[in-house]
Amino acid sequence: MSTESLTPTSATALPWHLRNNWAPVLDEITETELRVDGVIPPQLTGTYVRTGPNPSTGTSKHWFFGDGMLHGVRLANGKAEWYRNRFVHTPNITDPLADPMEAMGDLTRGTGNTHVLAHNGELLCLEEGHWPWRVDSSLNTLGVQNYGGALTSPMTAHPKVCPITGELIAFSYLNYEAPFLKYIRVSPDGQLVQFEGIDLPNIVMMHDFNVTQNHVVFMDLPVCFDLGELETGLPFKFNRDAGARLGVMPRNGTNADVRWFEIDPCYVFHPVNSHEEGNTIVLNVSRQNEAFGSSNDDYAEVGRLWRWVIDLDTGTVTETQVDDRPGDFGRVDDRRVGLDARYGYLMALAGEGNAEEPVYGSALWKYDLQTGACTEHQLGDGVRGAEPVFAPASPDAGEDEGWVISLSHDTTSDQSRLLIIDAQDFSAPPVATVHLPRRVPYGAHGSWVPDSVMA
Repeated sequence: MSTESLTPTSATALPWHLRNNWAPVLDEITETELRVDGVIPPQLTGTYVRTGPNPSTGTSKHWFFGDGMLHGVRLANGKAEWYRNRFVHTPNITDPLADPMEAMGDLTRGTGNTHVLAHNGELLCLEEGHWPWRVDSSLNTLGVQNYGGALTSPMTAHPKVCPITGELIAFSYLNYEAPFLKYIRVSPDGQLVQFEGIDLPNIVMMHDFNVTQNHVVFMDLPVCFDLGELETGLPFKFNRDAGARLGVMPRNGTNADVRWFEIDPCYVFHPVNSHEEGNTIVLNVSRQNEAFGSSNDDYAEVGRLWRWVIDLDTGTVTETQVDDRPGDFGRVDDRRVGLDARYGYLMALAGEGNAEEPVYGSALWKYDLQTGACTEHQLGDGVRGAEPVFAPASPDAGEDEGWVISLSHDTTSDQSRLLIIDAQDFSAPPVATVHLPRRVPYGAHGSWVPDSVMA
């Protein structure tokens, strides 16, 4: 069933993730004749790639469960050379099961629908319940990545690539036997060098975590596994009584080395970045009061920028709200991940009360993480944004010397575009707008993949 052919009456009866620009597209196309307004910087040589849930059957029980679809735009020589979209061709598509319950415990039955990033010369498509999937620079699916069989658990959708060591730092939380958390460290050449169990009292939805030059920081927040929620499709529920804490461990440490620091109960889908200052650890995060909570609505609350400072000497955490603008999907220059990044880029959200569906806002935010000052890039009435990704002008360019790349969707014309924004003139119109040949559904995360990082 194609959601694009539904009548308005039948479309409004659909869950939010199957209607309007959340609705999936069901075919794969390649287009080389792309209209461009403005001038694409010739320094941009690579591919912007983003993934998101896009059920190949046209329907899914929850947005989180849709098959992964990649959307890519190739930039080189000041031109947009192609747009293409491809499903991540997992067994869910190539060998579907009549009863999805038969796939329980099969780590190959993932979707790759949450994030895509490069490591060790390959692109990894990620979600948090299964193994990553590898794709090539043309977005063709190659197979799973389980590091020669050494990875025996799922892997997070949000690993971090250390810009100093080249290691990929990750974890796994969807483990239904203790220890519920697994810490994963992969060498620059793709060898699993650490797979460490970390004790937690509960199975919690740990969507993301934090990495600094010498530490990792786990977020044990009270979105807890709850069998009673299985009918909703997502078996997690906010339980404030479970408490909240941050676990600090040396990057090459063990479970015995973890120190836990209590914080006010809350939820964080995505941190922006973290770094060390002397014997403190500074985390900038999009914090919300709860998620999957008492209202039974996934998106009744949204995040805002907060700063947490962990004092390793006193054993305390200082929690400060930086700004009241609603925003999430925060990113920094990938060369500053885990280091003292001055600038963070967030996607605006529409604020609390959007119980029926998440509402992406009509702006992008650039924060000075030292002062908290925010510069706004307004997208225009009826235009919804996406995660902002930074692309440097050169490997040794200054931290904001480059461009912010983001998808946008015009809800009036139903047209999608790729925006290229000068990071140092962030409030100005994009330096280039690539008009895409099809509607690109709202999705999750992506990366700028320069040719230099691919094998």
